[in-house]
Amino acid sequence: MPDLVGTCPKDFWEQWIAEGDAAGEPETGEEWNWETRHSLARTIGPGDRLYIVAHGKLRGYAIVTRVTSDADERGYSYAIMRRGNAVACTIDESIPGFRGLRVRWWKREDERPFPNWKTP
Repeated sequence: MPDLVGTCPKDFWEQWIAEGDAAGEPETGEEWNWETRHSLARTIGPGDRLYIVAHGKLRGYAIVTRVTSDADERGYSYAIMRRGNAVACTIDESIPGFRGLRVRWWKREDERPFPNWKTP
Protein backbone atom coordinates (compact mmCIF):
# COMPACT_ATOMS: atom_id res chain seq x y z
CA MET A 1 0.00 0.00 0.00
CA PRO A 2 1.23 3.53 -0.67
CA ASP A 3 2.38 6.23 1.70
CA LEU A 4 0.08 9.24 1.44
CA VAL A 5 0.59 12.99 1.78
CA GLY A 6 -1.87 15.55 3.13
CA THR A 7 -1.73 19.31 3.73
CA CYS A 8 -2.40 21.03 7.05
CA PRO A 9 -3.98 24.43 6.31
CA LYS A 10 -1.87 27.41 7.42
CA ASP A 11 -4.62 28.77 9.67
CA PHE A 12 -4.89 25.41 11.48
CA TRP A 13 -1.12 24.76 11.88
CA GLU A 14 -0.68 25.92 15.50
CA GLN A 15 -3.85 24.16 16.64
CA TRP A 16 -2.83 20.95 14.84
CA ILE A 17 0.56 20.92 16.62
CA ALA A 18 -1.12 21.57 19.98
CA GLU A 19 -3.45 18.57 19.62
CA GLY A 20 -0.70 16.30 20.93
CA ASP A 21 1.85 13.58 20.19
CA ALA A 22 3.71 15.84 17.77
CA ALA A 23 7.15 14.82 16.52
CA GLY A 24 9.69 15.01 19.33
CA GLU A 25 7.08 14.91 22.11
CA PRO A 26 6.58 12.01 24.52
CA GLU A 27 3.92 9.54 23.42
CA THR A 28 0.67 9.84 25.37
CA GLY A 29 -0.92 6.58 24.22
CA GLU A 30 -3.82 8.50 22.68
CA GLU A 31 -4.91 7.77 19.12
CA TRP A 32 -5.22 10.66 16.65
CA ASN A 33 -6.96 10.87 13.29
CA TRP A 34 -6.73 12.62 9.95
CA GLU A 35 -10.26 12.93 8.59
CA THR A 36 -10.88 12.98 4.85
CA ARG A 37 -13.40 12.10 2.17
CA HIS A 38 -10.65 11.47 -0.37
CA SER A 39 -10.84 8.02 -1.99
CA LEU A 40 -7.07 7.49 -1.68
CA ALA A 41 -7.67 6.90 2.04
CA ARG A 42 -8.91 3.41 1.06
CA THR A 43 -5.40 2.56 -0.17
CA ILE A 44 -3.43 3.25 3.02
CA GLY A 45 -3.17 0.84 5.90
CA PRO A 46 -1.37 -0.05 9.12
CA GLY A 47 2.38 0.40 8.85
CA ASP A 48 2.18 2.90 5.97
CA ARG A 49 3.20 6.52 6.43
CA LEU A 50 0.93 9.56 6.39
CA TYR A 51 3.10 12.59 5.55
CA ILE A 52 2.12 16.16 6.38
CA VAL A 53 2.87 19.28 4.35
CA ALA A 54 2.45 22.80 5.77
CA HIS A 55 3.70 26.25 4.80
CA GLY A 56 5.19 24.90 1.57
CA LYS A 57 7.37 22.22 3.19
CA LEU A 58 7.22 18.56 4.07
CA ARG A 59 7.07 18.50 7.89
CA GLY A 60 7.18 14.79 8.68
CA TYR A 61 5.12 11.64 8.96
CA ALA A 62 3.38 9.29 11.34
CA ILE A 63 2.91 5.56 11.01
CA VAL A 64 -0.70 4.61 10.31
CA THR A 65 -2.24 2.32 12.96
CA ARG A 66 -5.61 1.76 11.26
CA VAL A 67 -8.16 3.33 8.93
CA THR A 68 -11.87 3.58 9.69
CA SER A 69 -14.68 4.50 7.30
CA ASP A 70 -18.27 5.62 7.54
CA ALA A 71 -20.93 6.32 4.93
CA ASP A 72 -23.55 9.04 4.84
CA GLU A 73 -25.65 10.82 2.21
CA ARG A 74 -22.51 12.53 0.86
CA GLY A 75 -20.53 9.31 0.46
CA TYR A 76 -17.69 7.78 2.44
CA SER A 77 -15.57 9.51 5.03
CA TYR A 78 -12.34 8.08 6.41
CA ALA A 79 -10.25 8.52 9.52
CA ILE A 80 -6.57 7.66 9.10
CA MET A 81 -5.41 6.83 12.62
CA ARG A 82 -2.02 7.22 14.28
CA ARG A 83 -0.42 7.25 17.70
CA GLY A 84 2.76 9.00 18.91
CA ASN A 85 6.27 8.57 17.52
CA ALA A 86 5.79 10.97 14.61
CA VAL A 87 9.00 11.70 12.72
CA ALA A 88 10.03 15.21 11.65
CA CYS A 89 11.61 15.16 8.21
CA THR A 90 11.64 17.18 5.02
CA ILE A 91 12.94 17.08 1.46
CA ASP A 92 14.78 19.65 -0.64
CA GLU A 93 11.67 20.61 -2.57
CA SER A 94 9.03 23.23 -1.97
CA ILE A 95 5.54 21.71 -1.85
CA PRO A 96 2.57 24.02 -2.40
CA GLY A 97 -0.54 23.20 -0.41
CA PHE A 98 -3.24 21.08 -2.03
CA ARG A 99 -6.65 19.64 -1.20
CA GLY A 100 -7.17 15.99 -0.46
CA LEU A 101 -4.42 13.38 -0.49
CA ARG A 102 -1.61 12.43 -2.83
CA VAL A 103 0.63 9.40 -3.09
CA ARG A 104 4.22 10.09 -1.93
CA TRP A 105 6.22 11.02 -5.07
CA TRP A 106 9.75 11.29 -3.64
CA LYS A 107 12.09 8.51 -2.53
CA ARG A 108 12.30 7.83 1.19
CA GLU A 109 16.09 8.13 0.97
CA ASP A 110 15.62 11.80 -0.06
CA GLU A 111 14.19 12.58 3.38
CA ARG A 112 16.35 14.35 5.93
CA PRO A 113 15.77 15.31 9.58
CA PHE A 114 13.88 18.56 10.17
CA PRO A 115 14.58 19.77 13.74
CA ASN A 116 12.77 23.11 13.20
CA TRP A 117 9.67 21.53 11.68
CA LYS A 118 7.25 23.62 13.80
CA THR A 119 8.52 26.93 12.38
CA PRO A 120 6.25 28.25 9.61
